Amino acid sequence: MLGMARRLAAFLKDAWAKEPMLVASFTIGGLAVILLTLSPFTKYATMIHQATPYNYPVPLRDDGNMSDVPSHLQDSQGPSLEWLKEL
Repeated sequence: MLGMARRLAAFLKDAWAKEPMLVASFTIGGLAVILLTLSPFTKYATMIHQATPYNYPVPLRDDGNMSDVPSHLQDSQGPSLEWLKEL
């Protein structure tokens, strides 16, 4: 394990000496990917995505014989976005 760390350190030192722009760009890109997954915005975007229906209901004319069709989307069962109002 220690030998691998030394080889990695030597590689990074050599790469920095030869191509600092490449090392800097790969470092910034790697940090962007890592920090994106740790961001609280990712958590909330995932929660909103799960609560948003994929198929939106088509408006129907109620003739009085449609007791199984909810009158409004919020009347149906599904994830709620109440937590979003409390932010």
